[in-house]
Amino acid sequence: APSSGPSPGPSPVLSFPMGTAAPHALTLLNRQALEIHGAAQGQGQQGYKGGEGGTATGPPRHVFGFDRVFLPSSTQQEVFDDISGLVRSALDGERVCIFAYGQTGSGKTFTMLGDGDGEERGVIPRALELIFQRSQQLKEHGWEFSMHASMLEIYNETIRDLLADNAGEWGSAQKPSAPKSSYSIQHDAAGNTTVQDLVVREVSSQEDVQELMASAAKHRSSASTGMNDSSSRSHCVFTLRLEGRSLGHGGGARYTSGKLNLIDLAGSERLSRSGATGERLKETQAINKSLSSLGDVISALVRKEPHVPYRNSKLTYLLQPCLGGNSKTLMFLNIAPTAASAGETLCSARFGEKVMGAELNMPHGKVSTGNLRLSKGSPSKHWATIKKATKRAVDNGDDSTVPEVRHQEDD
Repeated sequence: APSSGPSPGPSPVLSFPMGTAAPHALTLLNRQALEIHGAAQGQGQQGYKGGEGGTATGPPRHVFGFDRVFLPSSTQQEVFDDISGLVRSALDGERVCIFAYGQTGSGKTFTMLGDGDGEERGVIPRALELIFQRSQQLKEHGWEFSMHASMLEIYNETIRDLLADNAGEWGSAQKPSAPKSSYSIQHDAAGNTTVQDLVVREVSSQEDVQELMASAAKHRSSASTGMNDSSSRSHCVFTLRLEGRSLGHGGGARYTSGKLNLIDLAGSERLSRSGATGERLKETQAINKSLSSLGDVISALVRKEPHVPYRNSKLTYLLQPCLGGNSKTLMFLNIAPTAASAGETLCSARFGEKVMGAELNMPHGKVSTGNLRLSKGSPSKHWATIKKATKRAVDNGDDSTVPEVRHQEDD
C-alpha cells in the first residue's frame, strides 16, 4: 500500500488453474499483461488497454493489465513469495484480506488451500507457516503473540461455523440444513467485525492450525456439477486474529492488534453449462447473487457513491471492513485458459479491471504504548494525544508516566 493518500482497491493477481488442456484462449504478453481471444462479440465493455481488436472475419481480442500474471507452470511457492510481504504485515498490526475470485473449476481452492501438505500447499497453509515462523523470530526481540482462529462458510446466504461441535450434521451439500445459531454479523466503530456465537480457538503452533483446518475441511459444502466434479458450494472465510505485546526499550509496554482474513469464494456458474437442477440450482443462484452483490459494491466504490450496498448479501456485509475500511486487500483472479471458457474468462478479467479502479481508505496498523492507542497514518493526531498526556504527567510532577512513543518500524 502507498505511504500516503488512499490505497488502491483489492489488487488483482491473475492465476491460472492447473491441468488445463488446449485449445487455449489466452496469450501472455508480459508478466503483467494478458490477451484474451475467442470470446463472442458483445460480452461487456472494452479491455483494460488496447481495447477490443480482431478483424471482420476473426474473433475480438481483449488486452488486460494486472499486477502480476501467473501461468500454470508457476509453483505454489512462486505465487506465495509474491504476496508474502502482505501476510507479514498482519504481525505489524495491519488488517489484511486475501481472497480468490473466478468461475467454478478455475483453481480458487487449489490456490488458497492447495493439495496435501507438500509442495502443492496453498496460500492459507503457507501464510500460517510464515506467521508462526516470523512470530518465533520476533520473540528474540521481546515480542510475544497470542493468536485466535475461526473458520466459517456462507452457504445459501446462511453462515455456518465450520468449527462448531455440530458442524458435521450439516457440513455437506448433500445434507443441507440450517445451523442452530443465527450467527449475526456486527461491526463496531473501529472497524472490528464479530460474528455472534462463532467458535474462536486459540492456536499456538502450526500443528494446531493444521488440525483445525483439517476438521473444517471435512465440513465444507461441496458437490459435483456439470462444470466441476468437486465444486465448492459456499464461500469459505478463515480469520486469524493476532495480538502482540513487547516490553520494548526502557520497560515501556507496546501492543499490536492485526487480523488476517483468507477467503476462498465459491465459483460463478452459467446454468447453461453447469446443468444444475434442484438443490444444486438453488446453490448456484445463491452463489451468483452474492458474487453479483460483490460486483455492485466494487462498482459503487469505483464511482465513489455515497451509499455502498454492503448489506445486499452476507458475503459483502462480512467483508465490509476489507472492501471499504482500513485494510490491505489483495484479490486472486483465477481463470480457465481453455477456449470453451473464454466468455467466463472475459467476464472475470473485466471484474478484475473494475476492482483495480476502486480506492480503499489508508490502512492503519494499530500500535499502542502503555495506555495510549495509536494508529499509524495520522501523525498529527498522534502528537496531539502525546502532548496532552505529557502535559498531564508534568503537571502532576510524575515524569515516569510520560509515554514512550515507538512504532514497530523503529526496530
